[in-house]
Amino acid sequence: MSDAIKHECGISLIRLLKPLEYYQEKYGSAFYGVNKMYLMMEKQHNRGQDGAGFASIKLNMDPGERYMSRVRSAQQQPIQDIFDQINARINTAISENPDHADDVAWQKKNIPYIGELLLGHVRYGTFGKNSIESVHPFLRQNNWMHRNLIVAGNFNMTNVDELFGNLVELGQHPKEMADTVTVMEKIGHFLDDAVAKLYKQIKKEGFNKREASPLIAERLNVAKVLRKSSKNWDGGYTMAGLLGHGDAFVLRDPAGIRPAYHYQDDEIVVVASERPAIQTVFNVPYEGVKELDPGHAIIIKKDGGVSVKEIIEPVEKRACSFERIYFSRGSDKEIYEERKRLGQLVFPQILQAVDGDLLNTVFSYIPNTAETSFFGMVKEAQNYLNKKKEDQILALGPGITKEQLHEILDIRPRIEKVAIKDAKLRTFITQDSSRDDLVAHVYDVTYGSVKETDNLVIIDDSIVRGTTLKKSILRMLDRLNPKKIVVVSSAPQIRYPDCYGIDMAKLEDFVAFKAALALHKEQGCMHLVDEIYYKCKDQIESKEKAPINYVQDFYKPFTADQISDKIAEMLSSEDVKAEVKIIYQTIENLHAACPQNLGDWYFTGNYPTAGGNKVVNRAFVNFYEGKNQRAYSEITI
Repeated sequence: MSDAIKHECGISLIRLLKPLEYYQEKYGSAFYGVNKMYLMMEKQHNRGQDGAGFASIKLNMDPGERYMSRVRSAQQQPIQDIFDQINARINTAISENPDHADDVAWQKKNIPYIGELLLGHVRYGTFGKNSIESVHPFLRQNNWMHRNLIVAGNFNMTNVDELFGNLVELGQHPKEMADTVTVMEKIGHFLDDAVAKLYKQIKKEGFNKREASPLIAERLNVAKVLRKSSKNWDGGYTMAGLLGHGDAFVLRDPAGIRPAYHYQDDEIVVVASERPAIQTVFNVPYEGVKELDPGHAIIIKKDGGVSVKEIIEPVEKRACSFERIYFSRGSDKEIYEERKRLGQLVFPQILQAVDGDLLNTVFSYIPNTAETSFFGMVKEAQNYLNKKKEDQILALGPGITKEQLHEILDIRPRIEKVAIKDAKLRTFITQDSSRDDLVAHVYDVTYGSVKETDNLVIIDDSIVRGTTLKKSILRMLDRLNPKKIVVVSSAPQIRYPDCYGIDMAKLEDFVAFKAALALHKEQGCMHLVDEIYYKCKDQIESKEKAPINYVQDFYKPFTADQISDKIAEMLSSEDVKAEVKIIYQTIENLHAACPQNLGDWYFTGNYPTAGGNKVVNRAFVNFYEGKNQRAYSEITI
C-alpha cells in the first residue's frame, strides 16, 4: 500500500500442557515457551510497530512466590526490547547461580517470565498516544489469585462511553475512558462476582478458606463470565485473557470481524491472530490450524482441559476483507490465492484501459506487498495472450512456417521492475514545501525499462488517500516517459471509515470521498450534501438503537468509474506529462476473490454492527462542521 495506514494489533496465547521439565528433556530448554512466544510475536510483527508486551503465569506456586510477570515496551524495536529484557533477567539469574543451570524447579521458582501460560501482544495503535500505558497486556491485580486478570486484544469498540457508563452504574470508578480499560474492568467485575459466589457456596459445603482456592479454580465458569461481560460490546474484537490461577480464554466477536486461529496437540495449545505464524513456529500443516468461530471462545482451564464455547450468538459472518488484501501475512495458503485472484479479476479493466494493446504495455507493481496480486494479474494476461496465440495458429493452419510459429509464441506479457524503494532515504524536513521534493525521491526508477510508446501498468494493494501517488509515485514513474500510466488498485474504492481496529477514521482523508465531493460541486448537487448532513445530525441526536448509514447517499449519484476518473484527474499534477488512469477493483470481484471474508464496510458502507453506522454518520457531521477529529471516540448506541 503506497499510503501507509495503521491497523489492527496481533495476539498470541500459548499454554504448555506438560510440566516444564518435559520441555527441558525433549527440547533442551525450560524456556521453550518463551522462545516460541518470541517467534510467534516476530511472525506477527507486520501487525505492530508501536509497542509490544508479554505476560506469563506460573501454575501451582506457593503463597508468597511470584506467579505473574509482565514486560512491555514502546521502544522503536519493541519486540526485541522486551525479549532483551527477559533474556537479561534469565542470563543474570543463571550466571549468578550456575549450580541451577539445569534445575527446572529452581528456575521456575526464582526466574520471572518462565511459566506454563504465556500471552504476547504486538500493538499498532489506532487511537491514543504511543506510550507504555497504552501497550498491552493490561493487568488487573488482586490478592485473590482467581481475581487477577491479564487482558490483551486486537479490537476497537464503538460504544466506549456506554461501556464506561455501565461500569459507573455498577459502582466502579474507572481510571480512564478507554476501550481496553472498560473491557477489562467489565470482565473483572463479573469475575469478582463469580469468585465471590463460588467462595460462599464452597464455605457452605464445609471447606475452609485455603481448601476453597483449588475448588474455585476447578468450578469457575469462564464462559458464563464472558457472556455477562460481553453483553453490550459493539465492535470488532479478538480478546485474550489470563486468570491468575491459570485459566485462559480467547473470545472472538459475533461477526468474526477480527481474526483468530488455534492449534492443539498433547504438548501445547496456541491461539494467534494469524494462521501462518502458528504453522511456521510449530511446524504444523494448514489443516491442523482451526479458525475460531465468530461469537465463540476457546477456554483453557488450569487443569489443561480445552473447550470451545458459544459466548454470543453469531450473526452473519463479516470477516474483514481488507485484512486479506493487505494486513495479513501473504504466506497464508488461502490469502496467497485470494490476492492472486484479486489481480486476475481486475485484468479485464486493465485490458480496456490500454485498448487491448499488450504489445506496448509494461506491467509492474508498487509496493512489494502488491507482488502477489501482480502475479495474478500477469497470469491472466498470459492466459489472454495464449488464447490469442491459439487463434492465430489455428487460423494459419497446417501451412504455418517455423518463423511464423516462433513469432507468435514469443509474444508474452512485458514484465519489468520499474521502481525500487530506497530504504535508506529518510524524510527529515517537516515543512511541506521541502518534504515534497524529498518524498518524490523515495523510489528509484529503472531507466530504459519503458519506451515512450508504452503504457505502464502499476498495481497497488489499495489507494486510500492518494497522497503518496500524487506527491511521489506518479511523478517518479513519469520520469520513464510512458505515454500512459495506469494505476490499478486490487481493492475497491475506500469510501467509509473503519471503527473496528484499522486507522481510517476521517471521511475527508479518503481520495474517493474528495472525488465524490468534487463531482457534487461540479454537477450542482451540493444540496444533497446538506440533506445528508441534517439526516446524520438528526439521527445522532435522536440516539436511535438501529441507525441507518446515510453517508451511502453521498456516492449514489455517481458511478464507480466517474469517481475513479475524477481521482485520476485530482492526482495528476501539472508536471506529469503522461495520461493517468486509475482503476479500482469491483465489489463483485472482491467477494469472488475473498468469499469467506465478506466484511466490506470500507468499500460499501455496509457495517456489521449498529455502532458502525453511528460512527460513519458522526464522521460525516465532523466533516461538514469542519471538526478534525475521530468519530468513534464519542459514540453512544
